[in-house]
Amino acid sequence: MSQTSLRTVDFFDALSADITRLREITQRRFRPLTDDQLNRRPGPGKWSVGQCLEHLNIVGGRYLPTITRKLQQAKERGSTPAETVRHGFIGRKMTEAMRTPPSQKAMKSPQQYAPSGSRLPRTVVEVFIRQLDELEGLLAQARRVNANAIRIPNPIIPLLYPRLTDVSEMLVEHIKRHIAQAERVLDGKPTA
Repeated sequence: MSQTSLRTVDFFDALSADITRLREITQRRFRPLTDDQLNRRPGPGKWSVGQCLEHLNIVGGRYLPTITRKLQQAKERGSTPAETVRHGFIGRKMTEAMRTPPSQKAMKSPQQYAPSGSRLPRTVVEVFIRQLDELEGLLAQARRVNANAIRIPNPIIPLLYPRLTDVSEMLVEHIKRHIAQAERVLDGKPTA
């Protein structure tokens, strides 16, 4: 999304459209996989499709409950939507980092977000789809409050409190990044 002023409705419409597209990819490409296909790693130290999804489940497990709580608090305070979306400097940088292609800038996940196992059950796909549904529901709720005013603590750097608008966009970009990685694994293409 651009750095210019963007209407709140358009911002959340675009994120919701991304979630819909990611859900379709997941259902079409990952849900039918066998255990072997889900767990096949492209090489030593490289993640399988299942590990990509488990990583996203771990990250979602950290962020989604906090977003749920913060949205509830905003509703209880009577928060009303802002006309346009505002981004903070740090939040913009986090999102830009997610958009940088892995071939240009590989990222190492902090240990607490790394997949736990090398042999994952197929339920990892179902959990991921449920988290996409939950995130989409949270985006719908965020439309009804001032998402610019809600601050979400960063679980990696606790002193950072980016805006909900930044966290929402960063999460969607993060999901897109790892779904693309999982597709490359499935297609037998090199991964970063």
